[in-house]
Amino acid sequence: MSDTATRQTGYARIRSYLKTLDGSPGVYRMLDAESRVLYVGKARNLKARVTSYSRPSPQHSPRIARMIAETASMMFLTTRTETEALLLEQNLIKQLKPRFNVLLRDDKSFPNILVSREHAFPQIKLHRGAKKEKGDYYGPFAGAGSVRRTLNQLQKAFLLRNCSDSMFESRTRPCLLYQIKRCSAPCVGYVDEATYDAAVADADRFLKGQSTQVQAQLATEMERAAEAMEFERAAALRDRIRALTQVQSAQGINPRGVSEADVIALHLEGGQACVQVFFIRANQNWGNHDYYPRLGGEEDAAEIMEAFVGQFYSDREPPRLLLLSHGLDDADLMAAALAEKRGGKVEIAVPQKGEKADLVGHAARNARESLARRMSESAAQGKLLEGLADAFGLEAPPRRIEVYDNSHIMGTNAVGAMIVAGPDGFEKGQYRKFNIKGEGVAGDDFGMMTEVLTRRFARLLKEDPDRESRAWPDLLLIDGGAPQVSAVRAVMEEMGVEDIAMVGVAKGVDRDAGKEEFHRPGQRPFALRHNDPVLYFVQRLRDEAHRFAIGTHRAKRAKAIGATPLDDVPGVGATRKRALLAHFGSAKAVSRANLADLKAVDGISGSLAETIYAYFHEKG
Repeated sequence: MSDTATRQTGYARIRSYLKTLDGSPGVYRMLDAESRVLYVGKARNLKARVTSYSRPSPQHSPRIARMIAETASMMFLTTRTETEALLLEQNLIKQLKPRFNVLLRDDKSFPNILVSREHAFPQIKLHRGAKKEKGDYYGPFAGAGSVRRTLNQLQKAFLLRNCSDSMFESRTRPCLLYQIKRCSAPCVGYVDEATYDAAVADADRFLKGQSTQVQAQLATEMERAAEAMEFERAAALRDRIRALTQVQSAQGINPRGVSEADVIALHLEGGQACVQVFFIRANQNWGNHDYYPRLGGEEDAAEIMEAFVGQFYSDREPPRLLLLSHGLDDADLMAAALAEKRGGKVEIAVPQKGEKADLVGHAARNARESLARRMSESAAQGKLLEGLADAFGLEAPPRRIEVYDNSHIMGTNAVGAMIVAGPDGFEKGQYRKFNIKGEGVAGDDFGMMTEVLTRRFARLLKEDPDRESRAWPDLLLIDGGAPQVSAVRAVMEEMGVEDIAMVGVAKGVDRDAGKEEFHRPGQRPFALRHNDPVLYFVQRLRDEAHRFAIGTHRAKRAKAIGATPLDDVPGVGATRKRALLAHFGSAKAVSRANLADLKAVDGISGSLAETIYAYFHEKG
């Protein structure tokens, strides 16, 4: 390719690709002069789609025109079908995060309720992640709070255990949950297996939407118990019925005619969007969650909705029915792609009347109210950032603030923590933790901060030396005074990063909140007025960094406390570890066991017994 072609951008550069394309379906990428991906799109006919970008058109929005003008090269990948192209497009958008695509920013996983089947007395619990454990999964729920509220009431109604299998096996008397009537104490034989299984079956039926049948059956049993003058049992059954009623009332919306659906509503205002998703399962509302996609400001509702649906279900299973507030440009294609992912039919509808329309209307109202709150909060956050810039002498309000803190106990389980804040508040997806690795550094706050900052900016310099991404901070807040600031400044100078503002936040007189002193390199320390909103803002930032550092340290410490030498034995996972500990009583006893005893443990094969024996007797 000639140097002239390489330097071309815009329409002429795009036209140069036409002779290499045919009418196949596929995915295309538009890249700028630095090979950064600007846009990812799919096409039923690649040549026709690229042709549409190869000449000026009144149909091109200003956003599309800017994208074309910046395009210096393109990449293509053909697929067998347009459905494959759609699935590939959404995966690439999530992976590459192109600047000109609508992007789903908050991509959290959703929890489920799991009724585990790996034990004679099944456990009911919250579950996230891959569904590898044997049992029945119910979900998704919008968040852990929704799951815990439901579990709380289900425990009252069905008295199912939530303790781990190892805890179950070690009990010699009932725990507190039995005392407060949340568990039937199968661990100590207070309920037989058949009775417990019946309660599990009732819980399954309730979670499948057959709540009316369960309640009717419990009501019949309550009447019989009362007639037999078994008043204590009748009262217990009454409490169970009340608990189920509370679950239903807490869920708010419980549609009769919709057993399984995701209700997705979009509200657009002022160049911003909110998408509200309600999860309807088993004729019950299992919670909702709001999203704020990144927009260019010129997208229409159909484009935003199509991008959201495609990205939202790129790594999660869709339900049988999607109820949308706005139609898609090609709903049939999206339905086919989702059906392929689900392994069964998926219907996409934009209801205009009836119960389904009421569900969408409710979601749309939530989307409108959520966006109004967010815009109000963003305006307030913007004023705080402006005040921060004035207080610290910054050229402009910071777009990204990074706050650092350390945590350890006498040098053990030492961690560094970084939190991030900006115009949208705390950006928890950007938080980072650092396990302190340096020899002799743990316990030395200066050494720990030096290691954390060095690792952080060494990675930034490697991944984005030209500072094109939003990962580079405008302001560093350091926990400490002049010595800490000097140490950080030395690290930054050594790495050649000297133009990022930094401020040390010292506790001040008597270490009282409100008397903080602020330290900047080469300047006298100063304080803010006691009632200054900027002071409260900085305190929140510092407190959040401290909370995250402490939480990270505690998690590391808890993991260390629970660790055993068995964790490092090849082939010994969680299940076999439990079997060994249950058989021998401790990891030390396992390490001293002979080969014959190891082979006698359930689930431990002869070859694995030899591996375990060799690990403990042939080391060093």
